[in-house]
Amino acid sequence: MKPRYLTKSRFKLAMECPTKLFYTGKKEYVDNKLEDPFLEALAEGGFQVGELATAYYPGGTNIDTLDYDQALNETNELLKQDNCVIYEAAIKYDDFFIRVDILQKEGNQIKLIEVKAKSTDARTDAVFYKKDGGFLAGWKPYIHDIAFQSYVAQQAFPQYEITPYLMLVDKNAKSSTDGLNQKFKITQDHSGRKHVTLAEELTEEDLAGELLVAINMENACYKVRYEDTYTYVNEEVDFSELIKNFASMYKQDQIIEPIINSSCKTCEFKASDAALKDGMKSGYHECFKSSLQWEDKDFAEDNIFDLWDCRKTPTFIQEGKIKFADVSKEDIGFKEDNKPGLTRTERQWLQIEKSLNNDSKIYLDKENLKNEMKTWTYPLHFIDFETSSPAIPFNKGRRPYEGIAFQFSHHMVHEDGKIEHRSEYLNTEPGFNPNYEFVRRLKSELENDNGTIFKYSPHENTYLTMIYHQLQTDESFIKDKDELCHFIREITEYEVDKKKIEGPRNMVDLLKLVKSYYYDPYMKGSNSIKVVLPSILNSSDYLKEKYSKPIYGAKDSIRSLNFENETWIEFENGQVKDPYKLLPKLFDDVSDKDYEYLNLHEELNNGGAAMTAYERLQFEDIPHEVRSEIEKGMLKYCELDTLAMVMIYEAWADMIK
Repeated sequence: MKPRYLTKSRFKLAMECPTKLFYTGKKEYVDNKLEDPFLEALAEGGFQVGELATAYYPGGTNIDTLDYDQALNETNELLKQDNCVIYEAAIKYDDFFIRVDILQKEGNQIKLIEVKAKSTDARTDAVFYKKDGGFLAGWKPYIHDIAFQSYVAQQAFPQYEITPYLMLVDKNAKSSTDGLNQKFKITQDHSGRKHVTLAEELTEEDLAGELLVAINMENACYKVRYEDTYTYVNEEVDFSELIKNFASMYKQDQIIEPIINSSCKTCEFKASDAALKDGMKSGYHECFKSSLQWEDKDFAEDNIFDLWDCRKTPTFIQEGKIKFADVSKEDIGFKEDNKPGLTRTERQWLQIEKSLNNDSKIYLDKENLKNEMKTWTYPLHFIDFETSSPAIPFNKGRRPYEGIAFQFSHHMVHEDGKIEHRSEYLNTEPGFNPNYEFVRRLKSELENDNGTIFKYSPHENTYLTMIYHQLQTDESFIKDKDELCHFIREITEYEVDKKKIEGPRNMVDLLKLVKSYYYDPYMKGSNSIKVVLPSILNSSDYLKEKYSKPIYGAKDSIRSLNFENETWIEFENGQVKDPYKLLPKLFDDVSDKDYEYLNLHEELNNGGAAMTAYERLQFEDIPHEVRSEIEKGMLKYCELDTLAMVMIYEAWADMIK
């Protein structure tokens, strides 16, 4: 059996919730996080940053073995040298084991460098602190991570002077060359593990932009270890006591008493009803049974983690108000106003009431929705973008994490009811920034009439505004710059001198309309289009009747660019099956579990399956025929996103008659 060391990843897990240490790595417990660590790096973005960081400390030795003892032996041999650089150095002290991203030794001086893909505009650790001297919440996990490594290294090597650093992405830096990111490719080793490797050597010019910055963390680590205190099983302890308790309990495979808190909402060890029926264990359920003495029947009732946009979760937990039945109007701060549509708290109370009354009927504000729809101009245009934000820019002069819009889908609905998938755009050419061509193609599709344009969420507005600023600051000659900028301003809302301005064809946000006028108990606390679509298909007899026939992509019916004679209505256990689950997988080498996470998980900051597919097409050597199939799949997914918007419109139009 492998030694049960407290590693960096287990320490991070324990800082999120100490009880998770008992569940992690056990096959009998459901774990909803991505199984493939490289896929996780792709999904979170910045997967190339670690490899770029090694270029700042060249000539190092990579410790790539996964065997604890071998990694330790190789590291210790290298440390016998007066000077060395080690990538993934292994260090052990008692029951702690860490792998350091970059270790630089010069005499008795050691730099510990933890590389993170998070961006900053700072050069010192001042950026990590609040005015009261505490750490900003968003930086705490990174600070605790390097403090943990610093502790282990100092205990293991007391003879050395150890200085910890966080190496972060400098959001103000600019790439000094074109094509830098294409030098970092995804490769697969003999064991099947994927890595990022350099396809060609980086030049001095490549590195001149200094996209990464190393920040000295000595003071922050000192504060973590000697000034701050931490709660462990309702006791106040210092940092060394905390991590020793973590290590001891993990080594003995003993559970740390659970404490219910806000993070339980996204617990990866929560099993679905189906998984429980299959005999899987659920850490989430065990915690609630232990801490709150819940029984199986209690989990059938909706609780505050299901409540949409709940901002008082910590208060409710402290007051013991976990279930909807415990929460009153006053608790949520219920407020009405005289504006059309639901307020945030009205919508919350609607969700609570329908749950408590077992009311499965949809809510639709017909009058206000009808008034809204009267303002729309035909033909209606429904658009959806797929985007990426690579840490390493595609082009000279661009900053890290500048967005790239690589795909759109566009449906049209005419006044006579005719529906067509009118156009689409996809560019996955490696190293090519398609932003300007993307806007040109979008402009050519939307400029031919004054029809109302629809988006779902602010995402499209954000990216168009970003491209506008790219055009404005681009010093190269762009023949149609003014026309493109004018078009973007026409269909977006933006700020000038802190004043919000709406273009004459500012896109209508269907998400806002859902929040204001529509609620289905099926949706619970989610307004994601991937939840709203199956919801509205189940509640609309009109849609069920229409799309149960193979009319989508059929000749003389609904025009589609990627489907032929498609039937969207399939039933499973008496419910309409989620149409997104009818689509083929984009990759064959990803498990069903991981693929579903990528495609449907709302917590991913940088997108899901489409963005991951784009990253792989950019940086992985994929055979032409496989590449073609992935692109076909991407086109289908994006088309379904805009078809989903059309279906929402169709259902509402039928319901308000």
